[in-house]
Amino acid sequence: MKQSPNSTSTSAAQTLTSQESRLLVRETLRISASLASNAGLSSSTGIHEGAAIPLMDENRRMGLVGDEFRDSSLKLICCEEIDGRRWKYVAEKDSFGNFKNNSIRTVSLHTPQAPLDEMMSFVRSYVVPEGFPESVTPSYVPYMTWRALKHFFGGAMGVFTTQTLLNSVGISRNSATPGAVAINWILKLRFAGDLLMELGAGVELATASVPHLFLPLACAANVLKNVAAVTSTSTRTPIYKAFAKGENIGDVTAKGECVGNIADLLGTGLSILISKKNPSLVTTFSLLSCGYVFSSYREVRSVVLHTLNRARFSVAVESFLKTGQVPSLQEGNMQEKIFSFPWLKDRPVILGSRFRDAFQDPGAFLAIEPLFEKERYIVTYNPSKGKVYALLKDQAKSDDILKAAFHAHVLLHFIHSADNSLSSRSQHEHLMPAATDFELHIAESCKMVSTSYRHFKNNAAEQGWRMSDSLLNPGRARLH
Repeated sequence: MKQSPNSTSTSAAQTLTSQESRLLVRETLRISASLASNAGLSSSTGIHEGAAIPLMDENRRMGLVGDEFRDSSLKLICCEEIDGRRWKYVAEKDSFGNFKNNSIRTVSLHTPQAPLDEMMSFVRSYVVPEGFPESVTPSYVPYMTWRALKHFFGGAMGVFTTQTLLNSVGISRNSATPGAVAINWILKLRFAGDLLMELGAGVELATASVPHLFLPLACAANVLKNVAAVTSTSTRTPIYKAFAKGENIGDVTAKGECVGNIADLLGTGLSILISKKNPSLVTTFSLLSCGYVFSSYREVRSVVLHTLNRARFSVAVESFLKTGQVPSLQEGNMQEKIFSFPWLKDRPVILGSRFRDAFQDPGAFLAIEPLFEKERYIVTYNPSKGKVYALLKDQAKSDDILKAAFHAHVLLHFIHSADNSLSSRSQHEHLMPAATDFELHIAESCKMVSTSYRHFKNNAAEQGWRMSDSLLNPGRARLH
């Protein structure tokens, strides 16, 4: 007698259910035996060990403590990532469960790079764009390859053309005289630049006093002038872009370069006429250098840029906090400092900083962390370094970075105002602000930023400013 399809499916379902039941019984017995053995082990150890082991196992399961800290009382504070490399910051607790002071430790989660890989990574960070190769088109690599090869041959030919020019004015190869130095200075003056250009020219003039050091001084002067030429070339495009009022940047660039070349040729011709009268090289060089530097300063001052870089952003926020208005384009550019020494790192605000630079005590981080729970950044003040640090979280977008920079300047304004008030009240007292004062300033800054950031952005847009996080050059560190 044939079974119906319904009875067949019912029998299969019953068989499957019985198999699952047997499997469930076996797993239950195995788990019960495992729990019984763990209970016996816990009772044979001490009360303290029985309490510590589950706590450590819980920390390990939650990812708070790695295997290397299995027998310690360390707790994870946060994780950090830079270019794929990860670190985690842990802090040690005392017997009462509180964090110890200055107990933050850094744990590397990546293997150290080989020396060759570190060197290549360092070189790559300076010779390729950020985000390479995704940030550029495929034609970038062959273009830069041929460009580098062209400059290589051009530099090699420059040595021979200079020797030919010196020979054409009657200077033999075996007699290097001060006249050759002066002619070389005139010919090389056509490289536009800044103070490095004048410094390079001064080094070339110095070869007249020490002719036996001609080769090393000439090489040093060439290096300085090439650096100046690169600086001039890299800043030329954004300046021309600021002048263009449409899609005419090509025409603006071509006309600007034409005017520059004509003026350069006229200056070269005038210098050659003056050099025939054998004037004092020191006097002539000093006068021309003063005129060059002053003209360069006025040239930069006359440019009005629409973008808010780090310096102009600081000027805009400071003016907004004092007057309630963002300065105009002309005012903001005039207040920007254009001359500073690169080796003096006196920036009061660090955007995208490392965790270890901003915090030394875990308590300081845990005290302000709830204030930024809904934000994608954390702003703090390190009194030992006198700087405001803005730490960016992993989900931080462009607007979050701009808001973090604005918040950092607001906090800096509060701290400076409090310091000035404290110094005016107690000039003869040695009072130091407490950590709670800084936490209070941070809380006040959070309230102000929540109500004024949108107004600042709208006011800046009305004045014609264009804001972008890339112009603020934030650090690459992100918190997880």
